[in-house]
Amino acid sequence: MLTERYLDHLKFEKRCSDHTVAAYGRDLEQFSEFLMTLDIDQPEMATDRAVRAWLMQLMERGMGARSVNRKLSSLRGFFRFARMTGSVVSEPTALIEPPKNPKRLPEFVEEFRMERLFEEMIWPDGFKGRSERLVMELLYGTGMRLAELMGLRVSDVDLASGTVRVLGKRNKERLLPMADQLIDLIRSYLTERTLLFGAPSGSGPLLVGVTGQPLARRSVQRLVTHYLSGVTSQEKRSPHVLRHTFATHMLENGADLNAVKELLGHAGLAATQIYTHNTVEKLRKVHAQAHPRGGRGTDVEPNNS
Repeated sequence: MLTERYLDHLKFEKRCSDHTVAAYGRDLEQFSEFLMTLDIDQPEMATDRAVRAWLMQLMERGMGARSVNRKLSSLRGFFRFARMTGSVVSEPTALIEPPKNPKRLPEFVEEFRMERLFEEMIWPDGFKGRSERLVMELLYGTGMRLAELMGLRVSDVDLASGTVRVLGKRNKERLLPMADQLIDLIRSYLTERTLLFGAPSGSGPLLVGVTGQPLARRSVQRLVTHYLSGVTSQEKRSPHVLRHTFATHMLENGADLNAVKELLGHAGLAATQIYTHNTVEKLRKVHAQAHPRGGRGTDVEPNNS
């Protein structure tokens, strides 16, 4: 059968994993079972209408867009192979548009939790605590990416102007403003670093650990997870969550969307606009709780006294 030849092609020629081959096999088996209800004996005999009907059935049964797209991908691969081997003249999946995946809203930490982190957290004594707090303050205070943080050099920080220069995607530089407390923290950090390890070179890394060696990427990820775990139980507690948190809090407090776009280093507004969904959801909850017809307590009788 052509399906068996295709799975052998995946395993021996494409060198796909056993897991991938098994998943494609299940998808083709399910598709074949559906085709039997349409009196179609072999999957290579399916039309585009049959493929669409199967995808519609999957979605009507509650399957998510991502899972449906994966099954469509299985069929695309099969029909490409069928055409390559001369078993079909055209691919019935060629003009089928995949269902759109729902956009995942970026996870962020509530503002009061971030305030608790910086106001109530007990940081380690000495240089260790100062450097770890600086990592958290830089990520949350500027919204920079982890890769941008790891690439910071001493010369990138201008304490006089209160800015830090980062090298973003596509080697695009941008200047980020820093709050006074972050400027003071960097100044005290550099002073203590100089006392411990000598004056740093301007071209050297800004962030170092207790041994004077550059902080490792994995170490930064671990310390961010550790400190966020102290204020939130949410599953995602990564450096990128702090970037999401920065953007969300900026917009919630009235920042212009274009300004946030520039601060984040986004190429277009579309990437920044996703953060507005979080602020709209927050406003919707406020409306539901506060407006007489917003949905709160509609079963409570009015007090006419």
